Amino acid sequence: MAASTRPGRGTNLALLVLLAGSFLTGWVAFGVGVAPGSRLVAVAHGTLGLGILLLAPWKSVIVGRGLRRRRRHGVAVALVLVLAASLLAGVVHSVFGPLCVGAVSALALHVAFAVVVVPLALGHVVRRPQRVRGSDLSRRTALRAMTFGGTALLAYAALSSVTSAAGLPGARRRETGSYEVGSGDPTTVPVTQWFTDGVPDIDPAAFVLRIERPDQPGQQLSYDALLTAAVTTRAAVIDCTGGWWSEQTWRGVRLDTVLGPLGPLDHGSIVVRSLTGYTRRFPAEEASALMLATHMGGVPLSPGHGGPVRLVAPGRRGFWWVKWVSDVSVDARPWWTQPPFPLQ
Repeated sequence: MAASTRPGRGTNLALLVLLAGSFLTGWVAFGVGVAPGSRLVAVAHGTLGLGILLLAPWKSVIVGRGLRRRRRHGVAVALVLVLAASLLAGVVHSVFGPLCVGAVSALALHVAFAVVVVPLALGHVVRRPQRVRGSDLSRRTALRAMTFGGTALLAYAALSSVTSAAGLPGARRRETGSYEVGSGDPTTVPVTQWFTDGVPDIDPAAFVLRIERPDQPGQQLSYDALLTAAVTTRAAVIDCTGGWWSEQTWRGVRLDTVLGPLGPLDHGSIVVRSLTGYTRRFPAEEASALMLATHMGGVPLSPGHGGPVRLVAPGRRGFWWVKWVSDVSVDARPWWTQPPFPLQ
């Protein structure tokens, strides 16, 4: 898979594999919380990205040869520029912290450019396909791939060591790549939401939470009823895909308290829906771990932070923490049948 002495098809195939691997691991890292293996996913993503940079000198030779030919190079040039911007933004976020260009963070640029890379890469591959040959699966190729992979991993370790030794912000990143913001101080927690959502105007006095189960009549709970229910308090970390995390003390009602005993649901799921239509499904067995929070840090949730009621989902990324919860229901559809990321 690694490049030969004369850069060509092997280099292109290697780059294609690295691009696919970095995109896949990036989205896995984007979606998982601090779970077993999450650190390995982050290391794999960083190593694959540095592998692309290590192949840049060989690819530049190929690009130079191509530019001397009479071909259309618009897609290829755009791919190189967008990919370089994505890699640069990713390194900046990983080493120097949550820096912003205007109101846009380096991480947001990294993700946005990575999304744009996909159609450009597909268009480039369609125009100039690289066919796999039997010789590409040889022992020699495997040894080259392992050597190159080891070199990229050493580069990742070296960059991490330098970042730590220099005391740069990147040394304090969480496994997810996020940086701590405002732990214990709700007033400094960023106000963010999924890109399709907006902050609704909700009057707590008129708020109604609807609870639906197939085996029981539906019920409605007012905001005051939630405040006087079996209230619990717990510390939990919200880790936003925007690149920040914050540990806060949350107060509210456990989901299994408002739902009651669920019993054997045969792979059923709990559906939590926002007033905006934003929806996430959860395994039924997680009911005791989930909380309908009304307070953060001892004060009522602000509208921007999901008030009057938001979901607290410890161990999951921020997009699982549904804001402005209006409906909670139980049905037989498995939780894993939903898209990995919300579509609205």
